[in-house]
Amino acid sequence: MTTINNYRKQPTHHRGGLGMGLMLVFFFIFSLAASAQFSKPRRQYVEYLVTASHPDRNYKTGEHASLTIEAYKGGNALEGVTVYYRCGDEMFLPSAEDSVTFSKGKAVIHVGTRRQPGFMACSLRFSVYGSEYKDLVKVAFSPESIEPFTVMPKDFDSFWQKTLENAKSADLQPVITPLPGRSTDRVEVALVKLTVGPDGRNMYGYLTKPKDGKKHPVLFCPPGAGAKKIEPTTYYSEQGYIYLNICIHSGCNPELSDDLYATARKVADKYERNGIADKESFYYRSVYAGCSRCIDFLCSLPEWDGKNVGVTGGSQGGALTIVTAALNPKVTFCAPFYPALCDLTGFCHGRAGGWPKYFQKGKEADGAEKTLQYYDVVNFARKLKCPVFFSFGYNDDTCSPTSTYGTFNEIKAPKKLAVTPTSGHWRFPETNDEAMEWMGQQAKQ
Repeated sequence: MTTINNYRKQPTHHRGGLGMGLMLVFFFIFSLAASAQFSKPRRQYVEYLVTASHPDRNYKTGEHASLTIEAYKGGNALEGVTVYYRCGDEMFLPSAEDSVTFSKGKAVIHVGTRRQPGFMACSLRFSVYGSEYKDLVKVAFSPESIEPFTVMPKDFDSFWQKTLENAKSADLQPVITPLPGRSTDRVEVALVKLTVGPDGRNMYGYLTKPKDGKKHPVLFCPPGAGAKKIEPTTYYSEQGYIYLNICIHSGCNPELSDDLYATARKVADKYERNGIADKESFYYRSVYAGCSRCIDFLCSLPEWDGKNVGVTGGSQGGALTIVTAALNPKVTFCAPFYPALCDLTGFCHGRAGGWPKYFQKGKEADGAEKTLQYYDVVNFARKLKCPVFFSFGYNDDTCSPTSTYGTFNEIKAPKKLAVTPTSGHWRFPETNDEAMEWMGQQAKQ
């Protein structure tokens, strides 16, 4: 009986195994089918490209510019879709829209021309299956001839000399706190607190150094606008630099808890207009001087190679890059990206100015126009003596290319321009790589 029972159970076991196997095969095939049916596309359904009638988007004044939009949906040329657009001088676009229709996948927009050097912009939009596609495209007219409106005050040099002397009257009193949890096997990371001016004015930052016991160039990175927490990066020290990135606002320790930091950062509320009525009280006065003092700190480190000092940053950081390089003669090279605070009275003259776009919406505080002459990056660019790598994009609507190009034109020091017309208020990784290569070449000279 035992033998017969075991015999009868065996076929049953095999039938169950075969059934399970078939189920698994069916499930696998179904999964493949479902995966194929609902897989993520490897391309966008709607793809489009905007090109200018001059491939480099540069025109001479008086020439007429046009844009061609080429668009496809699923690989088929777009047909009958309406493009709505507004064209005009940069940051002075009309409120009313014009329109053009796609035919055989193309739509042409006639932008117009300028009689004076500067930029024109085109804001465009179109919809396909309920999804809206928007873009902002700018073209230049004789950009190498753009002249900023910024006036150089007669006492510019003496004002800043006095300001720097006042800042240097306070000892830096560096407090360096190692952060092993943020360090790597190749890079040492530390929190730094520097006293950069009288009355305890301070700046916090992250200092990173290669762990190889060798001498290295120093590289300073001022921040973009606002008062968000900064973060350390080991990237630059992995490239061989002693690197310092900072927060410009006193008391803003990035290692604080979020709640405590939210309280500390209140010192920065509306800072870009704080004290703007008088050059003596403007908020940026201590910021500019403080950045120069950061260079003094870096050059006091025993690991510094004693020769090479660089500064790099973007937006407000790009502005502070130029300012720091102009104020501190220890700086040997700088690489600003799309700098803010350029040609700040542009809007007073009916032309796009730089961030924070003073006068765009009307009057500022009495005395502001005179104050800004002492803080406009244009005037610091005129003072530069070290080599400069200068980069921005045409489609930037935060720091207008009119203001940044005009600033570049005022630099008399050796300079390299890296323009990427399709970029906005950001940079391509490839442009950053180009800047790194350039800085490396400067540090070897």
